[in-house]
Order: sequence, then C-alpha cells, then structure tokens
Amino acid sequence: MNSKTLKALEYHKIKEMLIEEAVSQMGKEQLSKMMPDIHINRVREKLSETSEASSLLSAKGRAPLNQLYDNRASIYRAEKGGSLIPKQLLEILYNLRTTKEVKNYIKEDEALDTGIIRGLMSALITNRNLEDEIDRCIVSENEIADAASTDLKNIRRKISSQNEAIKSKLNSIVTSSANKEMLQDALVTVRKDRYVIPVKQEYRSKFGGIIHDQSSTGATLFIEPMSIVNMNNELKELYLKEEKEIERILVALSNMIAENSEALLANQEILVKLDCIFAKGKLSNKMKGIEPKLNERGYIRINQGRHPLLDKKVVVPTNIKLGDDFDTLVITGPNTGGKTVTLKTVGLFILMTQSGLHIPAEYGTEMGIFKKVFADIGDEQSIEQSLSTFSAHMTNIVDIMKDADDQSAVFLDELGAGTDPTEGAALAMALLEYLYQKGVKTIATTHYTELKKYALVTEGVENASMEFDVKTLSPTFKLLIGVPGKSNAFEISQKLGLDSHIIDEARKLVENEHIAFEDVITSIEEDKREAETERDEAIQLKIQIKHLKEELESEKSKLKDQKEKVLQEAKEEARRIVKEAKAFTDEAYKKMTKIQSMADTKERNRDYEELRKSVRNEILKNAEGVKNIEVRNTKIPKDLRIGETVEVLTLGQKGEIVTLPDKNGDLTVQAGLMKINVNVKQLRKFEDESNSLPKGRTSLKNIYHGKTANISPQVDVRGQLLDEAIMNVDKYIDDAFLAGLKQAVIIHGKGEGILRAGIQDFLKSNRHVESYRTGGYSEGGEGATIIMIK
Repeated sequence: MNSKTLKALEYHKIKEMLIEEAVSQMGKEQLSKMMPDIHINRVREKLSETSEASSLLSAKGRAPLNQLYDNRASIYRAEKGGSLIPKQLLEILYNLRTTKEVKNYIKEDEALDTGIIRGLMSALITNRNLEDEIDRCIVSENEIADAASTDLKNIRRKISSQNEAIKSKLNSIVTSSANKEMLQDALVTVRKDRYVIPVKQEYRSKFGGIIHDQSSTGATLFIEPMSIVNMNNELKELYLKEEKEIERILVALSNMIAENSEALLANQEILVKLDCIFAKGKLSNKMKGIEPKLNERGYIRINQGRHPLLDKKVVVPTNIKLGDDFDTLVITGPNTGGKTVTLKTVGLFILMTQSGLHIPAEYGTEMGIFKKVFADIGDEQSIEQSLSTFSAHMTNIVDIMKDADDQSAVFLDELGAGTDPTEGAALAMALLEYLYQKGVKTIATTHYTELKKYALVTEGVENASMEFDVKTLSPTFKLLIGVPGKSNAFEISQKLGLDSHIIDEARKLVENEHIAFEDVITSIEEDKREAETERDEAIQLKIQIKHLKEELESEKSKLKDQKEKVLQEAKEEARRIVKEAKAFTDEAYKKMTKIQSMADTKERNRDYEELRKSVRNEILKNAEGVKNIEVRNTKIPKDLRIGETVEVLTLGQKGEIVTLPDKNGDLTVQAGLMKINVNVKQLRKFEDESNSLPKGRTSLKNIYHGKTANISPQVDVRGQLLDEAIMNVDKYIDDAFLAGLKQAVIIHGKGEGILRAGIQDFLKSNRHVESYRTGGYSEGGEGATIIMIK
C-alpha cells in the first residue's frame, strides 16, 4: 500500500490502538509490522480470527495470555549445549504454564464457533514433566531449591553445620576474658569469604592468625584465628561442591530444554499469534465493530459507519455506497460539514478490513478488496495542521493517475482547490473523468458548482452532500447520496449579522443560472428530508404493527393452550366419575344378587329399599359432579320440547327432556334411571325425527330395541391408551349386554401386545363376559379378541 495513503488516512493510529491491546512485547512487535492484505481468502481468514476472538472474549472473558517471554535466545543456547541461568529457566516455566492455561481456555464440549482459534490452541504442546522439574529445582532468579537434588541437599546441610561450628568457635574466642583487651569489638565478621575477628593493631603478633584486611585508619586488623583456618578451608570446599552441583543441575535442565526445543519454539510462535488475534478481538469489542461481508468487484456499502478515531459517543453514523450504480461519488457542502471525515472513514475502513480488523458499523456492511488505495487529503484537517500548496497536491495526484487501475480506490479532498476556480473546476472534472474511464472507484470532495452539474449529467458519477441546518448554522454530519450540496454562504452570512443590503448586492453579482441551480438544490434537500421523515414514521408504524401482531399471536396461542387444558381436565374428570360410578355399580350388583337370594321377604325388601336409596344418592351426586364439567356444544339446541330425546355431552348418553330451559338455560333431563340438571349448552339435539321418541317416558323395551338396532358387533380401540381402551370396552360390553348380543369382537391391533394383554386381563373379571379367545386366522388373529356375552 502507498505510504502517503497510510499516513493520510491515519492508519498508524489504528495500529497504535491495536498494539495497546497486545499483552506481550513480541505480539506488539508483530502487530507493528501489520499491513493491509490484497488476497481475499487471507483477508477472510483474518476477519474470521477476529470474529472468533471477539465472541470468546464476550462469552468467557479475558484469555489467559499473561506476560509472554521471548525464549528463543535461551532455547538456541540450550540447543548448542550451553547452560541456562535460573532466570532463563523461570521464563521458560512461565511460558509453559501459559501454554497449559491457554490450551484449557476452550472446553471440548463448548458449542462455540471457534474453529481457527480452537485449532491453534489444540496445536499447543504441554510438557508437565519439564514444567514440574523446573518448578521443583528453581526457587527464584538467584536461588536453586534444596530439593533440586539429594547431593545438593546434603552439601547445604553440611555447610549449615560447618557455619555453626565456626561461629561457635569464634564466639568462644571473642567472649574470652583473655582476648577482651586485644579485640577492637567483640564481634565476628567476614572478609574474602573467610570468618575473621577485628583485632587492635598493637596486638597483631600476640593474637596470631592470618590477616585478611585492615581498617582505613590501620588501627584495626581483621584476623582469621589459626584455630579456625582448617574449618574455613573445609567450608570453602563445601561451597565449591555446592557450586559444582548447581551447575550440574542447570546443565541437566538445559539439556531437557534442548530436547524439547522444537515444541517450545512452536508453542511460543502460536502464543504470539493468539496474542495478536485476541488483541484484534479486544479492539473490535471496544469500538463495537462487525465483520463486513467481502467482495472482489470493488463494491462498498457501509451501514451506519462511524470513524474509529472519533469519540463514539458524539460521532454521527453515516451510510455510504460506491461501486454499484456509480463508481465516482462527488461530495459537496459547507466547510466543517464532515466531508473529509466521510472520505477518511471509507478509506480507513478499506485498510482495516484488509488488515483483518473489524470496522465500527452495523451488519449489512459490505467491503470490496482493493489492491491499491490512494488518498490526497488536505493537510489543513490533519493532526499536524500543516499547510500544502497546489503544486504539492498536484505532484501527489500525478503519481495517483499513473498507478491507479480498475482494482484501486482513490480519495481526493478538495479536488482542484488552491488555483483559479474556473481552471480548477475544469481540471477536477478532467481528473474524475480519467479515473472513471480506468474503472477506478473514486470519492472526491469539492465546493465547485461545475462538479455538481457534472455529476448530475454524467453516467456512473453521483452527487452527495453533507446535510447542513441553516436555522442552527450547524452541520448534521449526515451524508445525503443523490443530492448535491449547497454552500449556504449567503444564509450563513445573514445569520451572523451581515447587512442584508450587502447580501442583496452579492446575489446580483451571481449569475441567475447559478442562483436557480442552488434553489433547485435547496428544494431537493427539503423534499428528501421530508421523505426521510415520512419513511422513518412508516418504519416505526411497521414496527408497532409487527409488535401488535406478535402480541395477538401470543394471546391466540395462550387461549389455544388454555382451551386444550380445560378440555383435558374435563375428560379426566369425566373418566374419574365414570370409573367411580362403575365401581359403585359393581358393588350394587353384588348386593342385588345377595338380596335376591335372601329367603326372608321382609328383610329382602328392607335391604332392597336401602340399596335403592344409596343408588339414587349416588346418581344425584354424579349428576351434580358432571353438571359443571366444561363440555360445550358449538351449536346450542333451540325449540326443545318435553319428551324430546337429546344427548347429554357430559355423560355421553341419550336422555329425555323433563322440563324446559329456564332463563339461565338450565333444565332437567331423564337419562335412564337418572334425573339430572344440566345447561342447554351441554346438550346436543337429534335432528333425525325418526330417532326421537314419543312424548312420555321411554319404556325399557324401547331402550332394548334401540340398543339392538344401533349396537355394532365389534369395537375398535386401536391407538388408544390402555386405560382409555378398557373404559371404552367396558361401556361397549354393557351396551352389548343390554342389546342382547351373544358374541362381539374387540379390535386392539397387534403392536407390542400391551393393549391385548391388558384388555384380556380386564375381561377375566367382567360379569357380562362368559368367555373370550384370541381371533382366528380369518378373524384378525392376535389383533382381535372374540368375547362371548352372557
């Protein structure tokens, strides 16, 4: 990439922000060399790395990449047979621990889309043995642990013992009354690694021993008494043995480093790469960046883009497109309106994208891949605030014209400025036309009206402007594509208090055609602003309608669930009532059989009356229980007549109307032996008059005839649950018994045999069943059971 372009677009500041996010010096150095890539596959992979790091940081917090050390020199030294010092070994230990923590950062069962980072982390090689050995042997940068070896531990124990023996001997010398007068001080000190005693100069010959040093005045001599010379010699030998053992330990550890050098160097390279990737992820999260969609046709569409170097709290997002309907965009408008910022935003987004960095925009943003990017931006808006001449601008533009091609993006600020307006405008149009013919994607800013007109009439060239609020004399920093900008010089001057007479005179000096063109621009801006307001209102209305629809759908779903729940509860309640009624009926049948066998008529009648009362009470109780079950007929019967036959939905039985409905719709129905109070909503009317019975009570004979006419010789319970199937079979057998059937078929299907076994087990205890058997070959086989009814 062109170095002038990188500087003009302030790419170095983005790199500085990125470098701050790296934790290792090696990572910072690698990021400082970062440059935009021109190959789309590599760019796509780098962007994916950043996306994975951003997601991981959001989901799991900071990656365990602590301070990394550059161990290359130490490892190379070990490979050549050199011995490493404790400090170097500790730095290798720190990297080993970081390797282990990073490798465990992503758990195997975590469903995160992190293929690239997971692959790098899985390539890390841990070495628990080497890690433990260094940790066991090295205490600090200057100390080897006693436990590093048995010999070292023994040597240090002897050193400690020898030191104590020497100190004890010296202590007896300095505390002796015979030596008190000869000593300068009653203390023991060390000179040249030897224990000595400070002796007065005049007692030099009398005290005896080896002189190792004297005071600055010469009044004191530091003498090693002859009695401890051998002890000091032994101590010195022990220290030499300690040094030798330490050197042996360091060599052994260095050899282990050499044996694992390849893995250690590979780990370091991966950790540095991960440091760089997570630095990009952290920067993305800080600037709320997104991964843009890529293309190779030079198409740019930025959705709500924000310049990354401006305060995100105050910067106004902008929408920009280039390379589809038009390849050249001419931005006009007043100074300080944001033209240059827009120019830099697009250019910097290209450089960031091709460096694998996320850009601060919204999803839907798409960026083209450009092999060359050029920029000529006025220095007056750069950080350095230095001025530039027309010649300097043209020198840069000449180079751009030579090198730009159909895979280039060019950004020109204040094109044609700094010279005669007429010549400058003509030159600017010629430059834009030249770039357009070469297929270059170009964005240029200008004040020239001629360029606005050129963009209006030239295919492939589009106008854009930075919106300006004349009422407040302040820019809105919004880019309006398709609308040429207006300078607003007269309006701004009037607002600032310039005499209206002067402004009127100025207007007269401007060509009428120019004034008309500016008025057209003003009209277009007002219409566009009004259209945008109406569009925003429409979007808000659409959102509200969508929310309302979602609420209605939710309520509909809730009502459906409630309805199903109520129906289910009603069915459960009905099953419970039927089950209880059956149990009571069975018990009553047993009592009736017992009563009939009684010889004493009086006792038999008394027991019969008690049984009749208990049956009546049970009927009334069950009738009251089913009265409130929420079973509703969708078609409420009308024009009911006393004696008319209806179906009681809560019982699933036919009944005869005894009383007409009251004002609440409640009435009495005779269902067999039961008289029950129900609501008209719980009834269903039989439309077929041939099935209606005549007024008056239905005789038992008519009931039998009805049953015989309507009962089927078989019942099908396939697909039902066992409890439901047994209940339906039980009811069917009762009806079949009343109808006088002698044989019937229960169709339950084969399946796993659960339904067949459960039904046949139930038939064993049914009082109406004389016998049963599995169906024959032509009767359904194991999928049916044939019953003989008493």
